[in-house]
Amino acid sequence: MTRPEAAWQGGWYTGARRLESPNFGPRPPGAVVDLVVIHSISLPPGEYGGDHVQRLFTNTLDWDAHPYFKSIEGLRVSSHFYLRRDGSLWQFVSCDDRAWHAGASSWRGRDNCNDDSVGIELEGLEDQAFEAVQYDTLSRLCRALAQRYPVAHVAGHEHIAPGRKRDPGAQFAWSMLQRQVGWPAAFFPPGTLA
Repeated sequence: MTRPEAAWQGGWYTGARRLESPNFGPRPPGAVVDLVVIHSISLPPGEYGGDHVQRLFTNTLDWDAHPYFKSIEGLRVSSHFYLRRDGSLWQFVSCDDRAWHAGASSWRGRDNCNDDSVGIELEGLEDQAFEAVQYDTLSRLCRALAQRYPVAHVAGHEHIAPGRKRDPGAQFAWSMLQRQVGWPAAFFPPGTLA
């Protein structure tokens, strides 16, 4: 079993493949990293595999490679983590830094969720089921995050930006995640646990 201190090298999780994004910045002074935000993504939408998400987060996506990419051309975004459908995990931004995943957002009485959250993108689409291995990797990652940061809240992009975002969507199994990480129900958005 990995010792808690061995799971991290600074803000980099040793259980993830590292690919650094230029899209990040410092957290504001006094920021307390206590929120995990769950997202879903696939590029193009509904297509899995390939390296389009990695290229998006590193500003190397060929905007001409697919018609959909024209609709997001020039977008500069990142997430701390990207969890593939096969359970493999990538990290783009140190968790000590501020990734650009939440946009205009508010949760637990605070705006600008990028300031004090860790963003995790799951390869998938809103309203489609995720893979069991994704929950296994996600729960390990969440437990590791809680060893380094005072995590007390987990929410979906849909919860922190209602009306603007819908991910991870209705098929995301919040109860399964809660059981696997063993965190109190109060950590999770109201109405998500069965």
